[in-house]
Amino acid sequence: MSAQMQSAPENLPAFCEGIQYFADSYPEIDRLGAAPLLGPDQPALPDTDSEAAVYQTLLAADALRYLTLQVTGSKSSGHPGGFASSADAVAALHLLGHRNMVTEVGHHAPGFYSAMFLDTSLEAMGIHTVSEMRARFRERHGLLGHLSGAIPGLLAPAGPLGQGQHFAMAGAYLNRDKLFPVTIGDGGLGEPYIMSAFQHFATAYPDITNYLPVLVWNGYSQEHHSMVSLWDNARMTAYWRAHGFDEVHMVDARNFADTPDAPVYADSTTFSFTARMAFTGAILKASDAAAQSALNGRRACLIVKQLKGAGVHATGAKSHNLYPHHTLDSDDVKGGLQRRALPIAAWKVTRENFRHAGGGPAARVAVTESVRELPSLDGLPLTEFAVGENHSPTTAFGHVVGEVGKRDPLFVVTNADGNEASGMANINKALTIRHPTADDLYFQGPSGQVYEPLNEDACAGLAVGVALFGGRSLWCSYESFAINGLPIWQTVTQAMAELRRPPPATVCLFTAGALEQGRNGWTHQRPEIESYFAAM
Repeated sequence: MSAQMQSAPENLPAFCEGIQYFADSYPEIDRLGAAPLLGPDQPALPDTDSEAAVYQTLLAADALRYLTLQVTGSKSSGHPGGFASSADAVAALHLLGHRNMVTEVGHHAPGFYSAMFLDTSLEAMGIHTVSEMRARFRERHGLLGHLSGAIPGLLAPAGPLGQGQHFAMAGAYLNRDKLFPVTIGDGGLGEPYIMSAFQHFATAYPDITNYLPVLVWNGYSQEHHSMVSLWDNARMTAYWRAHGFDEVHMVDARNFADTPDAPVYADSTTFSFTARMAFTGAILKASDAAAQSALNGRRACLIVKQLKGAGVHATGAKSHNLYPHHTLDSDDVKGGLQRRALPIAAWKVTRENFRHAGGGPAARVAVTESVRELPSLDGLPLTEFAVGENHSPTTAFGHVVGEVGKRDPLFVVTNADGNEASGMANINKALTIRHPTADDLYFQGPSGQVYEPLNEDACAGLAVGVALFGGRSLWCSYESFAINGLPIWQTVTQAMAELRRPPPATVCLFTAGALEQGRNGWTHQRPEIESYFAAM
């Protein structure tokens, strides 16, 4: 298999304009890649055990890697390495028909854009060819360096680490019949929020399991070794099981290497064709098994252990970022593109598979691409108070909140400061705190609408995630503690301003104002938080 520079041949599909290198051959392309397995009446791979299914997943993964490097190299900027080690799993999940994919890793943006290009979603923003995708990358009105909700087919923003899990769980909450995979970097595991958020949600909503964490365990966190790089497979498996996951599906590239002395973090793209097929087959099988479990009441996760930068210009920490000297003519980038080059036939098959996966382009089938119908709130009972009347604003607001919940069964109140001293007991009475332990004294039960872990990030994250995905929510917070939940809330409210559809508003209620009292001390009443709100 070799790659060569080609001028545009007569049979070049229009979308391939801008691809620099094509392979003159590829193993088994005539036998296993002669025709796409997906089509108008086939939205997912029909048989994950078939050799053709594994082969076309391998082609899809290499296409994603090639485009990721081509696009970032065109601007000598961006982050190809992290996504590259996840490309096999991302390709598998797309071809299995699971198009509602989010991430907590903003640096994976070029790979996500590549998937949206392959399925034609980017045509909605005028990007039809690889040349146009290259030109629009990292441009203000184009494909920004980190994921944006303005991009057709993409469900949520991604920038700050430790936030993507909220979007997956919110999507699962509102859409019980669809899977919401979320890719998570092993560097992101350093954030304290990810696993605690999963655990809190599982306690309150044990019957909602249709979200699938996909851990990209590549040994590096940006440009240094990750804090879990020294863990062995048993410890990582135990870690996820300790956080309540019923099934841990792990695929370790090292187990498929051609030599027994392969490094702990192996690069599958350097394997022989036979070994690459075996590794891709294991990824496809594990992805399908984990997805089916998650859709059928089992909490499952998928872990892909593979060296960072697998299949691009460099590996390890040096694959993380491109710098000005990384051009399409530099030896490392050029070499990476030539190694990942595909024949024209492979591009045709991959484009058709992506175009039909899940029933069509993500820009048409993703749940966030349409306005979700909501129950009417016409005629809410509002009370007008005369100036000078002495009433608790939280209690008055609580009456309205209770009525909203009665009309909209999926309306959720999240509250890390739900004590009655804050004057909101009427919300708990009307809608019930959600917990598997029924306790009438605390207005608590397993089917309530008030989500109340003592975790501001988990509360803010679920509330704004629900709003972003088209549902109604209210985030209640003790004002000075709100700083722990504001990062995710700020990310989403900024994203809402970019969306191509109108979402419901995200509503916040802050209690115990920092400037209204002076008796709790600066740890509970931070005057600077008022300035933070004003600056927003």
